[in-house]
Amino acid sequence: MLNEKIGLLGRLLPLAAALLSSSSFSAHAADRSGKEVVDSVCIACHASGKDGAPKIGDQKVWSERAAKGMDKLTANAITGVRNMPAHGGQAALSDVEMSRAVAYMVSGGKATDTNKAYSSPQTRTGEQVVQQRCQQCHAEGKQGAPKIGDVDAWKPRLKDGVQPLVKSAISGHKGMPARGGMADLSDAEMRGAVEFIVGQLGGSAKK
Repeated sequence: MLNEKIGLLGRLLPLAAALLSSSSFSAHAADRSGKEVVDSVCIACHASGKDGAPKIGDQKVWSERAAKGMDKLTANAITGVRNMPAHGGQAALSDVEMSRAVAYMVSGGKATDTNKAYSSPQTRTGEQVVQQRCQQCHAEGKQGAPKIGDVDAWKPRLKDGVQPLVKSAISGHKGMPARGGMADLSDAEMRGAVEFIVGQLGGSAKK
């Protein structure tokens, strides 16, 4: 058993080091189109202009907002701005889906769906996200959550790499709510948190 753990650590450490040293983040391809997201989520406020939301079809207003940059517009939609909740109140929406929805409304329904988020703001490090939220369950294994630093618990979860873990953390899995219950966390921040936890498999878990 000890030799098996040593062997596993030898394989995980290079992966963790490579992930943690990477500054780029490629969002996973989302299932929903911009139109689908708008029709199922955004329309609740943007159809009528509720709480000052720019109306769908008002291209003058959308052009004014888009002039500040699609990355800025998308970042606001992801983290929330004024009366708009983060991720439109649907934490399971990926940053790619948010980008598609924003582009759909800005273009009046003419934009081609992107496979990469226009913005995935990262104001918190992976360690900060873990300390702020993830450790509330993963430190002690609450409700079956794999403990930070528990190689045996994480081994089967890493069989397909880190990306499936990131996707599950974003959309929610079993007892874990989407984005750990923090809708204003971006996909990049979620990935950083997962990478930080994976990195702890090489040593004692940080409290």
